[in-house]
Amino acid sequence: MVKEAAAPKLCLVVDDSRVIRKVARRILEDLGLEVAEAGDGLEALAWVRAAVPDVILLDWHMPAMNGMEFLSRLRQEPQGGSAKVVFCSVENDLDRIRTALDSGADEYIMKPFDGEILASKLSLVGML
Repeated sequence: MVKEAAAPKLCLVVDDSRVIRKVARRILEDLGLEVAEAGDGLEALAWVRAAVPDVILLDWHMPAMNGMEFLSRLRQEPQGGSAKVVFCSVENDLDRIRTALDSGADEYIMKPFDGEILASKLSLVGML
């Protein structure tokens, strides 16, 4: 009996920086994940309404809808509670990080990040 390989998990990278999205995409694809991109929270919300990703790598500071606003809206969506959210930001104030985690983020990564850090956080949230 041949066991079918599980479909790769989908990661939505939400960041207004095209460079950050490109770097994250390369790392995530090397880790075996499928990757979609959004440039802000509004675009990401449209993505989520079409197909909820397994995990979301989320920037804090973006135009149109910032990361905290997006996180709040995500968690109100019918399937929005199932997506793991890893905040990825230059914010290093402990109160801000605690606010993100208390608001529904699953993990937090400081920018700049590398493949090892991203892989460890994705493992912690059960994506690897």
